[in-house]
Amino acid sequence: MSLPLALAARAARWLDPEDAHQLTIRALKAGLGPGAAAKDDPILATSLSGLALANPIGLAAGFDKNAEAPDALLRAGFGFVECGTTTPKPQSGNPRPRLFRLTEDRAVINRMGFNNDGQEAFGARLARRARRGVVGANVGANKDSADRARDYVLGLRRLWGLADYFTLNVSSPNTPGLRDLQGKAALIDLLGAVAESRTTLIGDGSDYPIFLKVAPDLGEGAVEYIVAAAVQFGLNGLIVSNTTVARPLSLKSRHAGEGGGLSGAPLMAASTALLAAFHRAATGRLVLIGAGGVGSGADAYAKIRAGACAVQLYSALAFEGPSLVSAIKHDLAARLRADGFSTVAQAVGADEL
Repeated sequence: MSLPLALAARAARWLDPEDAHQLTIRALKAGLGPGAAAKDDPILATSLSGLALANPIGLAAGFDKNAEAPDALLRAGFGFVECGTTTPKPQSGNPRPRLFRLTEDRAVINRMGFNNDGQEAFGARLARRARRGVVGANVGANKDSADRARDYVLGLRRLWGLADYFTLNVSSPNTPGLRDLQGKAALIDLLGAVAESRTTLIGDGSDYPIFLKVAPDLGEGAVEYIVAAAVQFGLNGLIVSNTTVARPLSLKSRHAGEGGGLSGAPLMAASTALLAAFHRAATGRLVLIGAGGVGSGADAYAKIRAGACAVQLYSALAFEGPSLVSAIKHDLAARLRADGFSTVAQAVGADEL
């Protein structure tokens, strides 16, 4: 990571969290990001639903909501970058303040509400890319939409051919009623509409992986019916998981009572347990991406051993800074070798064997 961006990241910790985030995006857009990242250790090379990755460490959606700096983020060392969440129409999101650092807990609470520039601007930025490196598009629904399933279809139609994969975000807690799309009947309706649109979009051209991002706060039986629906309608995989509305009693920060989704270290154990449950239910039929609480090589390795083919992080960057990605990759490679693995794929689901 370049010295100017590293210094900006350190200074940003003293700013309002949302202002700090915007400063970082501006710095990346201004070219203050890193030069070419050092070549990754070959043991980290892997595949994600047919997408070749130099390493399995991805940047989760939420950091680059508007696809303003995906290439700079890839140069920072991520194996893949997910931009969004983007909605058909621009929207301002929820009132500020809406982003809180829980420093004592190494956690973040956000209630952003899908604030973004809309899919026209998002798509135009992706179209200007040289398409080096894997970049995904995380799509969602507008808060005032009368037909939320249609919003996801509109996202696929607008961005098809511009992203390397797509994620259907039905699990943010910050858009009222959005998580209802994880209910059995609503999910079948949504995935049916997506599958129909996908068939039309493929035509004689290219197909792209589609993932569903789920919440960690699922009810009894949800793992099984989500897996069944995802398989039935041809999804490639799941991202487990989004932020949680739970508030562990261990939280110490004065911001612990703020509304919104909690992410960071307190989410690691619960999200990994849920990931393992999805791995058992999927029985190899779906690719799994592990998200929630990843802040070290040990965390990334735990997700992989629980069933993840790749992992994503975001919140930990607020506390560890821009050197985190390299540190995770170095540690992960060492852990793989120490346990006798020669590839990431060999370690996937090792704890479930």
